[in-house]
Amino acid sequence: MSSLLEWREKIQTLYAQYSTYIDKGIRFALALTSFLLITGNIGFMNKLTNPVVSVGLAVVCAFLPAIMTAVIAAGLMLAHMFTLSIGVAGIAAVMLLLMFIFYFRFTPKKAVILLLTPIAFVLKVPVLIPVVYGLIGTPIYVIPITFGTVVYFLIKYTKTFAGTLKGADNSSLMNVIISFVKQIMMSKELWVAAGAVIICFILVYAIRRMSVAHAWEIGAVSGAAAYIAVMAAGNIVLDTSIEYISLIVGCFLGAAVGYGMELMIFSVDYARTENLQFEDDEYYYYVKAVPKVSVAPSEKRVKRINKHQETEPIDTKRVHKAVKGGSGQRTQLTGDMDIDKLIEKELTK
Repeated sequence: MSSLLEWREKIQTLYAQYSTYIDKGIRFALALTSFLLITGNIGFMNKLTNPVVSVGLAVVCAFLPAIMTAVIAAGLMLAHMFTLSIGVAGIAAVMLLLMFIFYFRFTPKKAVILLLTPIAFVLKVPVLIPVVYGLIGTPIYVIPITFGTVVYFLIKYTKTFAGTLKGADNSSLMNVIISFVKQIMMSKELWVAAGAVIICFILVYAIRRMSVAHAWEIGAVSGAAAYIAVMAAGNIVLDTSIEYISLIVGCFLGAAVGYGMELMIFSVDYARTENLQFEDDEYYYYVKAVPKVSVAPSEKRVKRINKHQETEPIDTKRVHKAVKGGSGQRTQLTGDMDIDKLIEKELTK
């Protein structure tokens, strides 16, 4: 445990020194992953499918706030959908506009969650998002998590309906668009997934706020278990398609990440918990104090090796001359320096 805590201190020190460069690198990686996700699934405009375009946009986004990455990603989605169908692009534009209105109203600085949620769904580990942000966030974070879930299924269903939309003529195009809207709004898989991430997030947050020992670990495990339960119940009741292996692996990973976050962010020593009680004129106070785990800085042992210092040779003739002078009495030298001082001076040169 102590070695892990030491690594934590080293990582924090490293980030403090190079935070500017690390933040820009994270923004670049997040933007590039989001753009490649969009072009890889709904890349209908050939000019925008070139990886150079995605890299260039990601470089620009590295120097901009995360919200600009979300806006550019939304514009990229609409451009591809417009190439596929004007009707689909219009529907997607309305949905994205409504989401951005709520987003800017409640969580204007949490665009990272909005971008990470679709990526987590593509990687088949969506439980990571509600577990992580349930441990470090507030209840308002549920809004970008839900919107990110909707964006993922919007991309997924656009890819599914691409062949039908391309082959439809003008007479049947409206019917296809209506079917597309119904598929999104009445999708059992969408509502089950949204309900699972919301319940997982609320449960993790509620347990994390409780004053019980190992609250973070219990919250992460309970949230992952609740996500499995909701998804499995949705599969049984609503007949949705779920891959149980990836679901279980993702939930185990979510619980492991929650434990790691406790170590990195909320590392405390429950063995030294103290319960305090005091009062004033109006209230009684019951306080539970849990000390943080801190790592004492390692002592540095410095071994100094002194260089050999050459001493000046003693002027023996001068010493002998001073000793012989004076007929048994101490000879007084220039500046009131007697023989003892002279010898000491010559020996310490």
